[in-house]
Amino acid sequence: MERGKKIILMHGKTEKYYLNVGKASDLKDAKERLIYRVFEIIPGALIWITLIGMVIFSWLFPAFTAIFIIIFCVYWLVRVGHFALHLVAAYKQTKINMNINWPEKLEQLPVAANREIYHLVILPTYKEEIRVLRGSIQSLVRAQYDKSRMIVVLAIEERAGSEAQETARIMNEEFGDKFFKFLVTCHPAGIEGEIAGKGSNESWAGREVKKQVIDQLGIPYEDIIVSCFDSDTQVYPQYFSCLAYHYFTEPASSRVSFQPIPFYFNNVLDAPFFSRVVSSSNVFWQMMQQQRPEKLTTYSSHSMSFKALVEADFWQTNIVSEDAGIFWRTFLFYDGNYRIVPFHYPLSMDSCAAKSCWQSILNQYKQQRRWAWGSEGIPYLLFGFFKNKKIAFHKKFRYTLLLLESFWAWGTNALLLLFLGWLPLLLGGNQFNSTVLSYNLPKTTQILMTIASAGVIVCIVVNTILFRLASINLSNKKKLFMVMQWIFLPFSLIIFGSVPAIDAQTRLMLGKYMGFFPTEKFRKKL
Repeated sequence: MERGKKIILMHGKTEKYYLNVGKASDLKDAKERLIYRVFEIIPGALIWITLIGMVIFSWLFPAFTAIFIIIFCVYWLVRVGHFALHLVAAYKQTKINMNINWPEKLEQLPVAANREIYHLVILPTYKEEIRVLRGSIQSLVRAQYDKSRMIVVLAIEERAGSEAQETARIMNEEFGDKFFKFLVTCHPAGIEGEIAGKGSNESWAGREVKKQVIDQLGIPYEDIIVSCFDSDTQVYPQYFSCLAYHYFTEPASSRVSFQPIPFYFNNVLDAPFFSRVVSSSNVFWQMMQQQRPEKLTTYSSHSMSFKALVEADFWQTNIVSEDAGIFWRTFLFYDGNYRIVPFHYPLSMDSCAAKSCWQSILNQYKQQRRWAWGSEGIPYLLFGFFKNKKIAFHKKFRYTLLLLESFWAWGTNALLLLFLGWLPLLLGGNQFNSTVLSYNLPKTTQILMTIASAGVIVCIVVNTILFRLASINLSNKKKLFMVMQWIFLPFSLIIFGSVPAIDAQTRLMLGKYMGFFPTEKFRKKL
């Protein structure tokens, strides 16, 4: 899209104009704007109805609330067990995949299937230090894949100033001859209708590489796998071979996104303990989701066919959550005939860290709030379902429940577990407090939560062996500290879980739209 050009799809000039809607005010039709606004209110409203309701019900209906919390604790226990089983299974498959010789498996494919393809890697960056970018690009150089089949795009921002230009120049000098093509793009500032952030930058970069390289050389779009990485993303040596194998063996590869597992190991030894707990929890969630592809959405660094990216008109430029956003966009564009394939292979990124502990806390909170702003995908998808009649009802129903439940649980579950065990006792009055149910409530919930805490032990064990799998050596003292840090988990679930989720979804509910927060990349040593 040219600089200053307005987004016209949302003004009703194409059949699928709703693909480019970022918020209710983007719609000109008053009725459609109202519908979209209602959809924006739903996520936050569900959370606040739950939180206010738990206080009111504890006061007016303490017996009912006590029964509910016991049932909820049983549900949580089952969910933790389900989580632990999937986590262990995902670890086993990841270990298997990391020990496979993927270049050899590629060579064993039939000649017709194993056609030569290009890997297009886009690295959007804002003000990251040069050593962060150097580490990411060096990992691409070390990758066990033919570099003559790799196109790397360093996507800088005009608003980052002359320092970003100088960084790009240095990177071009160091790595310009290491790949088939190394392209630097500069995303202009102030394009009308855009949100300054990763989505608009990578979309600009995608169009530029298409125009300057791919179209000029006549490379078929279906022979290109595009991977959009965070600027700190470092690949393991056989990542691209593993990805290519899955691409070749997937029957409908142009209608699929491929999702790896994020490890936050680049600076894990320098990150504060709370950041490690948060990042490890996210790793475990992504590993579990690999076992449930029907509930998986694209997250952070992922890959897809360039053909699908071009046909869907690249990443959306007026939203914050572009990683999940590209999946919902292609899902709606292809009338529900688009899915995600997990391939149980990791890549490594940075844990949240800064120069001071307090700044690390702020950055971690803002990062979690930005991730929770992914709830903007709920009105986007619901409105898309409302407009697109070709998508099967069961797919609409499944994804609606998935999104509503996941963002509701993100904001409420930790608080329900914290408060509901004692709120009926505090607010229920003497009549309830004299019952057998009130006497047994704290004992029952304590037993259930104690059993559920076994899930934390599974997390500790898996976290420890993941370090070994990634060849990170820890001293005995550091291993002990890595175990002790999990004491912080209950606080993490609230401070860096429920609270930023409530913050983000309340802002969406009130129409206080967020911008993109670029998380600082900080490492004490490399």
